[in-house]
Amino acid sequence: MVMKANATKSIPAGMFKAQCLQLMDEVKATGIPLIITKHGKPVAKLVTATPEVKPFRSLYGRSKGQIKILGDIVNPLPNEWKADRD
Repeated sequence: MVMKANATKSIPAGMFKAQCLQLMDEVKATGIPLIITKHGKPVAKLVTATPEVKPFRSLYGRSKGQIKILGDIVNPLPNEWKADRD
């Protein structure tokens, strides 16, 4: 492996294939990215994965504008209501 000045490592694809799991652990532990090359040209970059963070969405006001209240929802119904029974 060749250490570059900007703290990025480089490795040929054949060596990466042979040491893949070890190199993945190393990148995770150090946080230093790894450039994988073929014939001296970069083809891939291995970096640490960042955990996916979903933004918090409050339940308050989520349905604003989607619900319409018709009539009085506080006072009792003027007529007795009976459910249909089969």
